Amino acid sequence: MVDAKGRNMKCLTFFLMLPESVKSKSSKSSKKGNASGSSKLPPVCYEIITLRSKKKKKMAADIFPTKKPASNTTVQQYQQQNLNNNNTIQNCNWQGLYSTIRERNSVMFNNELMADVHFVVGQTGRTQRLPGHRYVLAVGSSVFHAMFYGELAENKDEIHIPDVEPSAFLAMLKYIYCDEIDLSADTVLATLYAAKKYIVPHLARACVNFLETSLSAKNACVLLSQSCLFEEPELTQRCWEVIDAQAELALRSEGFCDIDAQTLESILQRETLNAKEIVVFEAALSWAEAECQRQDLTSSTDNKRKVLGKAMYLIRIPTMALDDFANGAAQSGVLTLNETNDIFLWYTAAKKPELQFVTQPRKGLTPQRCHRFQSCAYRSNQWRYRGRCDSIQFAVDKRVFIAGFGLYGSSCGSAEYSAKIELKRQGVLLGQNLSKYFSDGSSNTFPVWFEYPVQIEPDTFYTASVVLDGNELSYFGQEGMTEVQCGKVTFQFQCSSDSTNGTGVQGGQIPELIFYA
Repeated sequence: MVDAKGRNMKCLTFFLMLPESVKSKSSKSSKKGNASGSSKLPPVCYEIITLRSKKKKKMAADIFPTKKPASNTTVQQYQQQNLNNNNTIQNCNWQGLYSTIRERNSVMFNNELMADVHFVVGQTGRTQRLPGHRYVLAVGSSVFHAMFYGELAENKDEIHIPDVEPSAFLAMLKYIYCDEIDLSADTVLATLYAAKKYIVPHLARACVNFLETSLSAKNACVLLSQSCLFEEPELTQRCWEVIDAQAELALRSEGFCDIDAQTLESILQRETLNAKEIVVFEAALSWAEAECQRQDLTSSTDNKRKVLGKAMYLIRIPTMALDDFANGAAQSGVLTLNETNDIFLWYTAAKKPELQFVTQPRKGLTPQRCHRFQSCAYRSNQWRYRGRCDSIQFAVDKRVFIAGFGLYGSSCGSAEYSAKIELKRQGVLLGQNLSKYFSDGSSNTFPVWFEYPVQIEPDTFYTASVVLDGNELSYFGQEGMTEVQCGKVTFQFQCSSDSTNGTGVQGGQIPELIFYA
């Protein structure tokens, strides 16, 4: 049909049955309007409705909006049922419960309904049989696409996957079906392996991000080994940053004993390890003992030396303090008599013997200093210490490791100070130390160190505090800055409520933060 303006019209005719009341009224009207009564209205009304055609097409959800979309609780209940393999759908019209394809797809996760393939996942004796849907899997992974629809596709109803943990495979399936990433510290490495194997790059990236944010000295060595295996250079670099700065914590961690021999060698030959060599030696012996157990060998000194192999000569034993060597390495039993004798001669003799061990000490890391004041001064009535706390809050834009503070000293001659330093995050103590330093009466700053560097995450405020005991008159900072750029790291400062001795952003104590980056 064409209307008065020449536009195309679409006509839909609806035949509606009239109720009895309408019929009777229609009959009466027809009698009044038609005296002859030759024709009667049938019990049907023919009504024509015209709709203008529109170029824009509407989706099904727009045409048939659901009265009440499925709640998140309902979706989560289905997903939990699926995770527990308790995935029987009770409602025969379950599709109507969900307004989006994503929600309907989520219901099919780990669901036997319409499953056309099954996976037997895990090592023998610990396998789990999981249902899958070829189309959904092929859409989510190029490996599954090749497996099910490629030229060499095999039409198997059951596929065995012994090298992937069931929990990790389920985490990958949940991402493919539900577009949700569910990671935990216990499963993230196995999930990363599954994501790499089946080429699910966004899930793999999420796993790497999770590992980077949870990186610490306790797991850095293990993650270093895994990052090399997975070929993740950014994660590898992050691991080295932690290992270098917190070397002694990393080497004494339980995870260090779980690394492979190649990773052990790369750590032992690291030039920038920030650790005493006796700590490196003790960590290597702990690893050797664990390796003997893995190879079903007795943990004898001979077997420890055997499993260490050439890695033994990467330990820079001649660079130890003489006391550390005499009381530790020399009596460990892993060195031969000739090696022990030659190293003693290296320490004492004018003509030193040739050694297979590296004789140059490690360079370690060079500490950087963030100075937050533009000038300093002293007056006869400042700065006094009577057990009160000097404190300041700071934040960084990149991960750093706070090694200690630079503090002012006496303004009236040389003096010795006792300093209790602390580092907190939201009230939680992260590091502390009680030490002494000697002030020569100058306006220089004097370093006070933590026992181990403290890892500082970006975009979070930390509280640096010190309680000093010593000469009450000292230098103090002036013209403080709220933001300081140190190399590639930006520090921001703000006043702390813990400060009870006058230190703030504009002036006071704690002029320097000493850090590694």
